[in-house]
Amino acid sequence: MNKVILMGRLTRDPEVRYTQGDNNMAIARYTVAVDRRFNRNADEQQADFINCVAFGRSAEFTEKYLRKGTKICIEGRIQTGSYTNKDGQRVYTTEVVVENQEFAESKNGGSIDSSAPSYSSGNNSAPSMNQGAGEGFMNIPDGIEEELPFN
Repeated sequence: MNKVILMGRLTRDPEVRYTQGDNNMAIARYTVAVDRRFNRNADEQQADFINCVAFGRSAEFTEKYLRKGTKICIEGRIQTGSYTNKDGQRVYTTEVVVENQEFAESKNGGSIDSSAPSYSSGNNSAPSMNQGAGEGFMNIPDGIEEELPFN
């Protein structure tokens, strides 16, 4: 099984490009700084800088809402690859292919744009259930009682 879960902050604004052709697809690349749990030096915080790539709707979400300093939680898989650079040397790559990403702190808790809605991206990108509700409760639309499996 190849599964990765990370939480950290973006080190810079994401780089988003679109494929050419009939079905343009967004591809977003960014780096996440993930604090290490244990440090050799107690005085300084150490982090790993992990390259991530998101495709399609996840990449569009990235372009629209994620900025440098945003704290996010990522779920995905590790992918390795290689290519030959212009000097003829073989370069090996390791990155996380993002399958799902979510904000890891509230809008007021960090540097997230306050106009961005609170939802995650992935295959089922949908608004959070508590969006637009007061005091942590969700708004229930009128007439939904007939659809509930309990009274």
